[in-house]
Amino acid sequence: MGRYLATRLAQAVGVLWAAYTVSFIVLYALPGDPAQLMAGADANDITPEQLDALRAEHGLDRPLVVQYFSQLAGLFRGDLGQSISTGRPAADLIVEAIPPTVQIAAAGLLLAIVLGGGLAIAATYTRFRGLGQLLLGLPPLGVAIPAFWFGLLLIQWFSFTLPIFPAMGNKGFASIVLPAITLAVPTGATIAQLLSKSLATTLREPYIDAVWAKGAGRPRVFFSHALRNAALPALTMTGLIVGQLLSGTVVTETVFSRPGLGRVTASAVQTQDIPVVQGIVIFAAVVFVVSNLLVDLAYPLLDPRVVTGRRRGTTTPRGTSGRGGAAPASEVGPARSSTSEVAVLHGGAA
Repeated sequence: MGRYLATRLAQAVGVLWAAYTVSFIVLYALPGDPAQLMAGADANDITPEQLDALRAEHGLDRPLVVQYFSQLAGLFRGDLGQSISTGRPAADLIVEAIPPTVQIAAAGLLLAIVLGGGLAIAATYTRFRGLGQLLLGLPPLGVAIPAFWFGLLLIQWFSFTLPIFPAMGNKGFASIVLPAITLAVPTGATIAQLLSKSLATTLREPYIDAVWAKGAGRPRVFFSHALRNAALPALTMTGLIVGQLLSGTVVTETVFSRPGLGRVTASAVQTQDIPVVQGIVIFAAVVFVVSNLLVDLAYPLLDPRVVTGRRRGTTTPRGTSGRGGAAPASEVGPARSSTSEVAVLHGGAA
């Protein structure tokens, strides 16, 4: 396990470096002059000498290679630099924007898991074929609905027509409900698609037939045996969706006029505020890496046979006997290998 964690940490560092480098290249490739954007409406009244002084103040007059390594060195020291548009430390702007975003992202993820998982279980468990087909037709609709349009629709219904929830701002629990639903619908639809497909596949496994042959009831077969194995690929997707939720907050926070990382990101991109954008990219990459590491570590809780092997990329199923013979499939179910393998095997279901 120690070697596995060390490998994953090394991979995490590589992901963070790649995210930082790509964001740096993309931001500098954008058209426009950050110095003129800083000047704002007064840019036409500023002399070229004043613009040069502004560039020198923020280090924008140095070669790109020098700027890259200078900012990278500051990142290792925990210094993201000064915001070009506000002059405040970029880290302070990001830290202040995190709590409101975490509120709607966490609520949206929890709601997506409950709605998506419940829909998939109901569609697969029901004995009525027509009802199951109807429920399975809802997730594609949820994925196809544009988030901004759905958010505006919720505002029209539950803020203006029925004044139940506030239409904008960050004023307690009531202001979280509509943004969380906006984030949860496409996310929950994705989870429902994957889990329902995985459940249907798992219920056709030979070990399920063996459980039926032992006289187990339908609830026990479904919830104790099938659901536990079918949840593995859905758990993988949930880890990936955590990063997608952060990107979804850009639209959601704009629609509901909420403070948070989404609005800070949109404003920073518009003004080419490079330190702020890169800080947000690093934060998002850290969340993505940590969430996927937690998903990997959670696998043994659902399937105790999944144990990280000593060699890289290998696992040892605990369902094998001590003499080297494999345990019967009816006792242990289908073997699982690793997070990456499960994602590949079930990727088409998403």
